[in-house]
Amino acid sequence: MAELKADVLVLGAGMVGVGAALHLQKRGRDVILIDRSDRAGEGTSFGNAGLIESASVFPLMFPRDFRQILQYALNRTPQAHYHLSGLPAFLPWLVRYFFASSPQRALHSAMAELPLIQRSLVEHEALIAEAGVPELLRRTGWIKLFRTNATLKAAADELRRAKQYGVEGDILDAGAIALKEPDLRGKFAGAVYFPQPGFIPDPGGLAKAYAALFERKGGRFVVGDARTLEQTSAGWRVSGAAGAMVAREVVVALGPWSDLVFRPLGYSIPLGVKRGYHLHLAPKGNAVLHHPVLDSDNGYLLAPMNRGIRLTTGVEFARRDAPPTPVQVEQTLPRARAMFPLGEAIDAEPWKGARPCLPDMIPVIGKAPRHPGLWFDFGHQHHGLTLGPVTGRLLAEMMTGETPFTDPKPYAAERFG
Repeated sequence: MAELKADVLVLGAGMVGVGAALHLQKRGRDVILIDRSDRAGEGTSFGNAGLIESASVFPLMFPRDFRQILQYALNRTPQAHYHLSGLPAFLPWLVRYFFASSPQRALHSAMAELPLIQRSLVEHEALIAEAGVPELLRRTGWIKLFRTNATLKAAADELRRAKQYGVEGDILDAGAIALKEPDLRGKFAGAVYFPQPGFIPDPGGLAKAYAALFERKGGRFVVGDARTLEQTSAGWRVSGAAGAMVAREVVVALGPWSDLVFRPLGYSIPLGVKRGYHLHLAPKGNAVLHHPVLDSDNGYLLAPMNRGIRLTTGVEFARRDAPPTPVQVEQTLPRARAMFPLGEAIDAEPWKGARPCLPDMIPVIGKAPRHPGLWFDFGHQHHGLTLGPVTGRLLAEMMTGETPFTDPKPYAAERFG
């Protein structure tokens, strides 16, 4: 079979990979987008809360409160769950995560990611307009509910800090919550309403719309096996279902599977995963949910997706490919039903995904230190949907010699030695 030739191979057709492919294409590069599936957005990009989180200045770091850590250790909270059998595999990563979450280092991570967060919605708006899918962006913002005065106060303090960096938000009392979401039930101390973030009612559909735009503009989307990546005298080669693909440069944008490519090449980047689950349910009767709503003290979020009300869970620490254990869905579903009128499940079983995370909660974006033509774009933690297009822009600027819109140094793989 004849080889397919291009300027760049992008490995991974999730939100991050598609974002990189589109921005490279915009800058005149001939790009082949490669995925194990013939449909974009079928992996991690498929399952999330649908938020373009332009208000999430502070990343989700390891807690410092001893009582909270003890609850996590005892597996007694729906916010976090872990597999005891997988502890030897992920404990070293958790230790690094803990030390990276000190107040000083957490602030460093926040400031490093801030330029990406601030441009995230702008980059999505441009691609959504070009893709012709305005219905996939809702400007509703989202609501973070609190059931105790203590947790509400902590959230109000964090909001005050975030406002220093341009975040907008309002504290809602019980009456204001009821005005925004008349069908919610329960006693709430209050809430924080973030009006700026966009909401995507079909995240997997948005990735597919971006991939379709890429193909309409002349890009090629090919099924292939990223694990076959090999360096050649002319660049890089990947085997596909219809033959090989070759290019001078290659981008690793495989999310939680990126280690399958970079480890055989000798890189020891500490990529971990935080697994998560979702389940779609029908609303009962005429009940309507107008915003994504996080029940912060109970560890779940409800989002009004096109498919139904999506219940998303917190974090599960386990081996990436271990069998699913949707304990958190079982724990939170009764609480969710008590808060909002939920009917029957639409999905036959909960969906499982894995969030790719580095200990400092900053993605790796940029050139591989020891291999010419090899580029990294992974580790977007809880913000793959949010950051895919903006990190794609940053990477494309670096690869094509443009002046990057922000200093790329904080995202370099070399920070891990």
